[in-house]
Amino acid sequence: MLVDDHPQRGAMVEQALNANGFEVVSMLTTASGLLFQIQQHKPHVVIIDIESPDRDILESLSVINQHNPTPVVMFSNEDDPAFIHQAIHAGVTAYMIEDINPDKVKPVIDAAIAQFEMFQALRRQLDDTQRELNDRDAIDNAKRLLMKHQKISEPDAYKNLRTLAMNNSQSIATVAQNVIAILDKAKPEK
Repeated sequence: MLVDDHPQRGAMVEQALNANGFEVVSMLTTASGLLFQIQQHKPHVVIIDIESPDRDILESLSVINQHNPTPVVMFSNEDDPAFIHQAIHAGVTAYMIEDINPDKVKPVIDAAIAQFEMFQALRRQLDDTQRELNDRDAIDNAKRLLMKHQKISEPDAYKNLRTLAMNNSQSIATVAQNVIAILDKAKPEK
């Protein structure tokens, strides 16, 4: 997807992209309706070259970044560090402080896509690690509750969790969360 507020330049960029094997699924002259257009066309990359990008663009990109992450290359003459920081935070993958050059756009896109894929892999790793830590915490809490309520050892508490998980075809973490929900409100046996 190409967003360029200079239609003639946009046509040259589109031509250069087509010559390099890219297909421009949509070409916009304003960022108005950007969110809708991205949702409709689901582009593999969004290229934005707007003379004066504003907060509306950044808000749209932020929504896209949260719900349907897409590599975004932004060309702008705006060199304010605060704006650049906001743009990157909103999901801009590559921010170029220059006008778009039709002959040099392909390497910038290639680099942005590679950087985006690396960031997404890191994001998935972080999510997986956070989920594993949460699961481990739940299992530890459930074991403590079982030990307290049933007056059993830690290995026995873990064995109980594992048995419950196998009997119910659930993960140990799911069983641990259920045990916590039940035993956290109950009073320990005396």
